[in-house]
Amino acid sequence: MPNRGIDPPAISRFISSWSGSPFGEIDAAPWAVTQHLPQLLLSQIRQLETGYEIADGIARHRSAEIEAGAIVKAPAIIGPNAFVASGAYLRGGVFVGLDCIVGPACELKTVVLLEHSKIAHLSFVGDSILGARVNVEAGAMIANYRNELSSKTIRIWHQGEMIDTNVEKFGALVGDDVRIGANAVIAPGALLSPSQIVKRLELIDQSDE
Repeated sequence: MPNRGIDPPAISRFISSWSGSPFGEIDAAPWAVTQHLPQLLLSQIRQLETGYEIADGIARHRSAEIEAGAIVKAPAIIGPNAFVASGAYLRGGVFVGLDCIVGPACELKTVVLLEHSKIAHLSFVGDSILGARVNVEAGAMIANYRNELSSKTIRIWHQGEMIDTNVEKFGALVGDDVRIGANAVIAPGALLSPSQIVKRLELIDQSDE
């Protein structure tokens, strides 16, 4: 049975730059951050420094590039030197940090992507927080919904106990320097430790633990 008494994983233990990020003052479980990410982004947009062009709930740094054919839905922040390729689809509240790359035909739904991270073409990332220097190869999936289970509530293994998140949409907390191979699948509710390597075609599913 899920243990409701254990503390949720601290984002800062997975992502060293979290405290210095725009969301660093938020002391909440990672799934609470993704649940409220659209509102958090709108608040951050109102506080952005000069250098951003803001229109209709989307803030793009002047040094960032969004190619023709990409779809970015509000709210969103596209940071300095970030690149969003043609065919990418960003929705549900997305933060793309410094020097990040979102490849062609990727879909990001309610995602925080911190500095120097890359998501290659044909990948999906849903309701997730990714740390710095994360590399996601082509065709990888970070799923956010337990379609195959009768109970849709996401449960998380942490410190040898199961946490019931009370949410139905959450993908993963991905630590700094994680590398995810091509066509890998990360099932909902994953905690990937810093520098963890997920092999090509590998399935990470904590419900199997």
